[in-house]
Amino acid sequence: MLDYKLLHALATVVECDGFERAGDVLGLSQSAVSQRIKALEVRLGQPVLVRHPHLAPTPAGQRLLTHYQQVQLLERDLRGSLPTLDDQAPRLRIAINADSLVTWWAEAVAAICQQEGLLLDLVIEDQDVGLKRLRDGDVAACLCAAPQPIAGARCVALGEMHYHPLASPVYVAQHFPNGPSDEAFQKAPAIVFGPHDQLQHQFLAQCGYHGPFPYHLCPSSEGFVRLASAGIGYGMMPQLQVGELMASGQLASVAPGHFLAVPLYWHFWRHSGTLMQRLTQHLSYVIHKA
Repeated sequence: MLDYKLLHALATVVECDGFERAGDVLGLSQSAVSQRIKALEVRLGQPVLVRHPHLAPTPAGQRLLTHYQQVQLLERDLRGSLPTLDDQAPRLRIAINADSLVTWWAEAVAAICQQEGLLLDLVIEDQDVGLKRLRDGDVAACLCAAPQPIAGARCVALGEMHYHPLASPVYVAQHFPNGPSDEAFQKAPAIVFGPHDQLQHQFLAQCGYHGPFPYHLCPSSEGFVRLASAGIGYGMMPQLQVGELMASGQLASVAPGHFLAVPLYWHFWRHSGTLMQRLTQHLSYVIHKA
């Protein structure tokens, strides 16, 4: 039998990205947390964490994390039928892209969080790489652009977000006076959310350009819009977030008529209990109703 105190320590170390911070969360010393991880590794006869070059679960550790996520959700269902058990608020660790978080996510989950007493642990991750978090056992579910489910997981299509290549009107007039062109793309600074963000590359490919381009890195959806509005660069922005700025003329397209439709898929482990099923049904209902 597995000692779930040890699994809890492993999950906390991975979530906190370190033993010291995990100790603060668990109310233990760093040494005590390290001893729990060592005890787990002795029990398994193999390591569950790689310490260098950065902290990460081993394949065995990833399987344990996935198992622990599922057990937590199933125990929540058990508490519902056995009220004498300790009633702890359920917590779901979910990988979500920043643009969904600042647009539709809060309204979509507000009701079920209140009804279920659900606590969310949101991990901001680009929609193209969020699935890796689920595969690694770091999260119980994720929103991403990949339509193919991983082994042991389900995938539900939620809809799509439309992204437009926007900048301030002054910036557009200065850098794109004749519309999109290879010369303009080579010189005009773009704004990219992060190193995994491929929206800019997809837009340029849509316009027939495949060469290098200058860009700012800005890992903040709100900061992204502010940079573009200030005339610092242009970038791909969700219509849900900047529709009013587009309508008022504060943001203009560098390539009118061009946009990207990015699909969003909800991935979660099959054996995750009824709470995950209800959350999935709720998300599907809210998104399709909208």
